[in-house]
Amino acid sequence: MTASVAQRSADLHRVTLLAVDPLLVAVAGAVGVLGLAWGRAATELAPRLVRDPHGSGGTTTRTLTLAPVVAQVGTGVLVAAVVLRVGLVPALPAWLWFAAGAALLTVVDLRYAVLPNRLLGPLVLGALGLLTAASVATGTWSGLVRALLASVVVAGVLLGLALVQPASLGAGDVKLGLLLGLYLGWLGWPSVLVGMLVAAVVQALAGSCLLVLRRAGRDTQLPFGPALLGGVVAVLFLAAG
Repeated sequence: MTASVAQRSADLHRVTLLAVDPLLVAVAGAVGVLGLAWGRAATELAPRLVRDPHGSGGTTTRTLTLAPVVAQVGTGVLVAAVVLRVGLVPALPAWLWFAAGAALLTVVDLRYAVLPNRLLGPLVLGALGLLTAASVATGTWSGLVRALLASVVVAGVLLGLALVQPASLGAGDVKLGLLLGLYLGWLGWPSVLVGMLVAAVVQALAGSCLLVLRRAGRDTQLPFGPALLGGVVAVLFLAAG
């Protein structure tokens, strides 16, 4: 009986290995290596993207710092995982664009507590172009239309929150909503709601953990951008299909 169960487990393991596309794994590995390089470059590019790199984005509060090795390894793992999750489909370049942009935005926002227009603008335009190309390649336009509508909705919701709680969200977070909405909308309307809820939970948990670990205090600036970006990543990997 035990031998039979063990045999079935071994057979299932072999079938799972055979089901993995070698080309997909190879592409994920190659992209992961490029991601490592991009993660390292992100830490060097960050100061050039803000107007006042020595003034913490114009704030007087203490901000957080992401270690270069964390940014490097994290970016490499993220882009490789995105390839494996999304697959070799027309939308893959758009998702890699998002992952690369999210890595750079996270480094900048954590270090300087700012999301610069010179970075957000190209990211939004690039995402729109790549998602449009994916729609052209598949001949399906419903996802793109939904993405455009969700982009406006998410940015509008964040604008409303920023007006109510200006100390928690800034103009950069509102503009980031345009990028987030494109990708959440591409996944579907339920993903829009889940992505925003996940971001709120991640932000709350991150703040609590930092306080418990004494890595942050009441004077620590905890940007909302990384949590918002993390919400999109979480939904991507949790979404069915």
